[in-house]
Amino acid sequence: MPKLSYISPKAAVQASPIHGRGLFAVAPITKGEIVCVKGGYIFDRETLRAVAPVLGPAEIQIGRDLFIGPRDEREREGGMIFSNHSCAPNIGVQGQIVFVAMRDIEAGEELTHDWAMTDDDDYELECRCGAAECRRSITGQDWRRAELQAKYEGYMSWYLVEQIKQAD
Repeated sequence: MPKLSYISPKAAVQASPIHGRGLFAVAPITKGEIVCVKGGYIFDRETLRAVAPVLGPAEIQIGRDLFIGPRDEREREGGMIFSNHSCAPNIGVQGQIVFVAMRDIEAGEELTHDWAMTDDDDYELECRCGAAECRRSITGQDWRRAELQAKYEGYMSWYLVEQIKQAD
């Protein structure tokens, strides 16, 4: 299994109450500290359509029609960062693929990001994050919501920030 993504030694993959497996702090993590870096291959939406039925959600969008992630089953595990969605996230994106702590995080906490920080897509899912401020439903267009843009300022993917600027 090729190791395509980086996960801090202060984090480990464990069973998640949100969904399947998640990333958890195994030691305290300070605000601004790098938690994980998404790795893999850069590919377009057509390639994503070809690999998604086999790999499931294993990529992160980095441009309007560009994604980074594994390309085959053998690479999937090593290409994952295991960050589940939460409406009350504790990690966010800096740049395109670097995820940092948005606040100090204690050992035992699940490390989550709001997919509004990374996704520009056409899905709608029931949210299972369990946060007090849960939106109940998340979409691939949540990044367009002004309140989320303000909430996640400094923690959204570069390509989404650029789209927000163009819309203004």
